[in-house]
Amino acid sequence: MEKPRVGLKDVARLAGVSVKTVSNVVNGYVHVTPATRSRVEAAIKELNYRPNLSARNLRQGRTGIIALAVPELDIPYFAELARFVVSAAEERGLTVLIDQTGASREREQLVAEGFRAHLIDGLIFSPLALTPEDLAARVDDTPMVLLGERVYDGPADHVVVDNVAAAKEATLHLAATGRRRIAAIGAQDDVAAETSRLRLAGYAEALAEAGLPADDRLVQHVDTYHRADGARAMARLLDSGPAPDAVFCFNDLLALGALRTLLERGHDVPGDVALAGFDDIEDGRYATPTLTTISPDKQAIARQAVDQLAARMAKGSQAEAREIRVPYELMIRESTGG
Repeated sequence: MEKPRVGLKDVARLAGVSVKTVSNVVNGYVHVTPATRSRVEAAIKELNYRPNLSARNLRQGRTGIIALAVPELDIPYFAELARFVVSAAEERGLTVLIDQTGASREREQLVAEGFRAHLIDGLIFSPLALTPEDLAARVDDTPMVLLGERVYDGPADHVVVDNVAAAKEATLHLAATGRRRIAAIGAQDDVAAETSRLRLAGYAEALAEAGLPADDRLVQHVDTYHRADGARAMARLLDSGPAPDAVFCFNDLLALGALRTLLERGHDVPGDVALAGFDDIEDGRYATPTLTTISPDKQAIARQAVDQLAARMAKGSQAEAREIRVPYELMIRESTGG
């Protein structure tokens, strides 16, 4: 004989709270005291309660699906971030639809304007081509949380890492190892290249603080942040004059490409040239040598984004948009002598 299905009333009775309170916990409502939330969660676990998501979504006029839109899924940072977003969403009974925009302004506008609004309840979006004005003019009212550096002071909650401070810390680490000709790979001229601008600013601040001269010849521009771009930029640095004794790359893929060129040219890393990256992708932890890098807390980025989106979805909140900064860590490994 099939056991009767456990419902909200059963959980409420065991936890000693109202059905509404149980519903608030299940739906991720933020204004529940930690003690009450803990009691409800314990009751849910004891009773093995499973929400009827289809019925709940039907009652609430929702699909139970959110979207994550990122520029490129073949960049490991975004692939790793997507995994954490999916995990955080699953904890809330949400399914994630993943979209790739290719950093195309037209594609990003389609995403922002809700061309899949009938499918999703909310959007986590990392734009590269859109401006704050583009997003302010958005007419779709699907709740949205922004990631990345492109849009500050925008119309939606924004989860971000302090790129200037992080780049500065990485560059100061290189200076602290005694390096004096510190190059940078990752500058971009595109007006939309906000990541590049912020990391270049951190690099420049570090040089000034370390008492090292700024030399434009040591700053290499790239079209994209792929391995091949890093390899070509490193070759240009080696061919254009005295080799740098350290290089800060604006992401790990650039650093891995630069590492390949250095080793092919017979340079020891870190003996001749110290090397640091940004993103802490898995590839860098298994490179030879292992890669020193800035490690953004990708799990915290994902969780904060999902939590903020769930809160907006639950309340239909019109509260002022928030900027939420998540921590990062400098991971010192073999490529800088760690």
